[in-house]
Amino acid sequence: MAENNALANPGPLGLVGFGLTTVLLSLINAHILPQGGVSVVIPLALAYGGLIQLIAGILEFRTGNTFGVVAFTSYGAFWWWFALLLLLSGNGLIDLKASGPTIGIALILWGFFTLYMWVGTFRLNRALWWVFLTLWITFFLLGVGDAIGVPTISIIGGWVGILCGGLAMYTSFAEVTNHCYKRVVLPVGPMAPREE
Repeated sequence: MAENNALANPGPLGLVGFGLTTVLLSLINAHILPQGGVSVVIPLALAYGGLIQLIAGILEFRTGNTFGVVAFTSYGAFWWWFALLLLLSGNGLIDLKASGPTIGIALILWGFFTLYMWVGTFRLNRALWWVFLTLWITFFLLGVGDAIGVPTISIIGGWVGILCGGLAMYTSFAEVTNHCYKRVVLPVGPMAPREE
């Protein structure tokens, strides 16, 4: 029996872990679902948004994909940070009353990180380009809305987040489907090759 040394692509797993969790939280941020629904997001953020992305990032290391390692481990850690922030503050282990705009600034910093990751997607495919474009916009809107105390901006960020998460789920769906059918069934739009 021949041994198959081909490595599976962990990207679709990381993308759906990110996308599904992002859509659920964004539905709350956009005020489509009630704010009390955050209690449902916390375990999902730890298990799927966080742990699954960390696993995908470690697997990307084995494939030699620096972009995938940095993206999935970072956003997996983001979901752990988010869940721990809510758990620790909700159980009185940390006090956020005097934090002022710090959470908003943290989200803006995540926006800057995502902006520079977005630059890397110019060499990948259009689907990822759109995911990272909408993600840095989401982070900036949520961060600015929180930092200056304007809920409408955060609500708009929630709507952009729904789009972002949906794009990530589509990209995962496309990569799994295209792999299974051994041809392009769902396009991800390869970027134009660089002129030499």
